[in-house]
Amino acid sequence: MQASTQSAAPAMPEPGGALRQYLRFALGDASYAVSIDNVREILQADTMTAVPLMPGFMRGVMNLRGAVVPVVNLSERLGLHESTLGRRSCVVIVDVVDEEADTSSVIGIVVDAVYEVFELAALEPTPAFGTAIAAAHIAGMARTNQQVLAVLDLDRVLAIEELSQLVARHIGH
Repeated sequence: MQASTQSAAPAMPEPGGALRQYLRFALGDASYAVSIDNVREILQADTMTAVPLMPGFMRGVMNLRGAVVPVVNLSERLGLHESTLGRRSCVVIVDVVDEEADTSSVIGIVVDAVYEVFELAALEPTPAFGTAIAAAHIAGMARTNQQVLAVLDLDRVLAIEELSQLVARHIGH
């Protein structure tokens, strides 16, 4: 992974204009990003155990130094496409915060490849339409020298209460 400095128009600046870091990764042919503040570590995607009766987006669980961590296939969770593990696939271990319940959870997300960590002073606003995923799941848009990509709001995408409801509905068929 290589770090690079990028710039964007200050549409939604951070307090004091501080640069924030984001992890850029692939889901299929598209690139997305998440705040590095959510990321704990990046692992090879090879040690997951399937759990019966789970919906397609629940890839299974993994043992992370003695803790059982649920693993979500991010592409399927966002409704993009079914994905298979490839040689560049990774599990990004993230912290998801539920501010209402004042709790945080550790979850693994499967991505097709991890590219880089980059810095921005601000995110662009999310367009109301024209994105491949629901606008509610996007924290903002990052404009880099190479492209414009969606920065995901993992606290919404991986909201524990919503994931629990989706699993319960799937099990109840």
